[in-house]
Amino acid sequence: MAKIQRALLSVSDKTGLVELAAGLAARGVELLSTGGTYKALRSAGLAVREVSEHTGFPEMLDGRVKTLHPKIHGGLLGRRDLPEHRAAMAEHGIAPIDLVVVNLYPFEATVAKAGVAREEAVEQIDIGGPSMIRSAAKNHAHVAVVVDVADYTRVLDELEQHDGEVSAKLRRELALKAFQRTAAYDAAIAEWLFEDERRGAPETERLPATLVLSGRRVRSLRYGENPHQKAALYVSHGAHGDDLAAARVLGGKELSYNNYVDLESALRLAREFAEPFACVIKHNNACGAATAPNLAKAIERAWAGDPVSAFGSVLAFNRAVDVATAEFLVADGRFVEAIAAPGFAPAALDVLTTRPKWGKNVRLVELGELSAPREEVLVRPISGGFLAQTSDAVVESAADLRCVTQTAPTAAQSRALLFAARLAKHVGSNAIVLAQADGDGAEVVGVGAGQMSRVDAVRIAMHKAGARAQGSALASDAFFPFPDGVELAIEGGVAAILQPGGSVRDNAVVESCDQRGVPMVFTGVRHFRH
Repeated sequence: MAKIQRALLSVSDKTGLVELAAGLAARGVELLSTGGTYKALRSAGLAVREVSEHTGFPEMLDGRVKTLHPKIHGGLLGRRDLPEHRAAMAEHGIAPIDLVVVNLYPFEATVAKAGVAREEAVEQIDIGGPSMIRSAAKNHAHVAVVVDVADYTRVLDELEQHDGEVSAKLRRELALKAFQRTAAYDAAIAEWLFEDERRGAPETERLPATLVLSGRRVRSLRYGENPHQKAALYVSHGAHGDDLAAARVLGGKELSYNNYVDLESALRLAREFAEPFACVIKHNNACGAATAPNLAKAIERAWAGDPVSAFGSVLAFNRAVDVATAEFLVADGRFVEAIAAPGFAPAALDVLTTRPKWGKNVRLVELGELSAPREEVLVRPISGGFLAQTSDAVVESAADLRCVTQTAPTAAQSRALLFAARLAKHVGSNAIVLAQADGDGAEVVGVGAGQMSRVDAVRIAMHKAGARAQGSALASDAFFPFPDGVELAIEGGVAAILQPGGSVRDNAVVESCDQRGVPMVFTGVRHFRH
């Protein structure tokens, strides 16, 4: 190790800057700085040398060129253990720089603003900062690089403990963190440029030629899907305010990996509806869901979809939870793992956090106002790589229903069919959803999820619905390959059917409905969810 004799500080975020610089100066470290950082240090009464004075070359091009100079990068990259490097540095008057403290232009924050101009975003692409970070990180055997305000205290503590030196262990940790930061920064720029370019691009160019993924770990989770698996939560730089990864957890136990998976399914379903809506998710599938004039009625109807499965489930609402909804949930015999909603009324929060079994257990997740479904890039890992696709943001309306039978569905049946179709899109394939609708809203009465055979999915949905299958509307996420599933549903009381169509046996399936006087509509859109 060698003592820190010279440090270069150039930061956009000035948090903790003066305290760090004062700690370095107290140890006799020479301070170099640029622009606003230099002014902040001078204003604090610290002795600091401007980089332009150090290099003998002025800042130019509106500050675009200031640290891109051999006296900066030579001071960072020169190996102190090689005589030829030391000789070259001495020959050209290059002084070693032992510590670099840089945080980058706030590009991510800039592009997150609504309506940001392209020119403004481009000006927030940092060039000198990443260059210094990479130079220092490459030469971490001799140079310490700090990109995170949280590490300022660690560095000062090490200088105190090691008589002005930073240990090799910490330098390695800081170098890793530095390369992770520049990688994430470049990923954010690449993603923004792609998103900017793909607006109006043809469908064949909706996914980038090179897909760069980055995320910041915000917490480690207790375990993954099972106790022997490790897990963590990461937030991507482009997270929206109503995204689950950016949500506020207001109370209850720590969220688990499985909680997050179920909550994401619940959130995606809740985005589908404008009217008051509640859904009950179990093992990544909806076992209950409903719309109603108010949230309390919606959760009452949703819970009735499958009261047995609803115990220990995850819930999502598209309105702030009110006290009536909270009182329904805490009634005897009901318990859930987590609740996600745009907000919680103070009185509802009091009910959910003070009642026995609820307060210390149930996770309350505040999402902010929910946006409508939006097209996103979804990624799934496979061995040796990953798959990417755009999200299923298609939402059918009455105009998309094509009646293919002699009997047309009633207005109430059409409402129930469309409601069931939105649910089927979020149920694991093969998916069958039975629903009922009335003047107050709609509700799920039976779900068959994730079956290898579609007729088995129908059988399970019918069993779940019981007597409520009578007069219900059925939605299938994909076509019926044979009439058997349709015939089973009609025999059990289903009164209207929706499917995408597209089977070579469509005519036989339609004929089966016509023989029984049951309307069937085609949407032309499949909604597999594997």
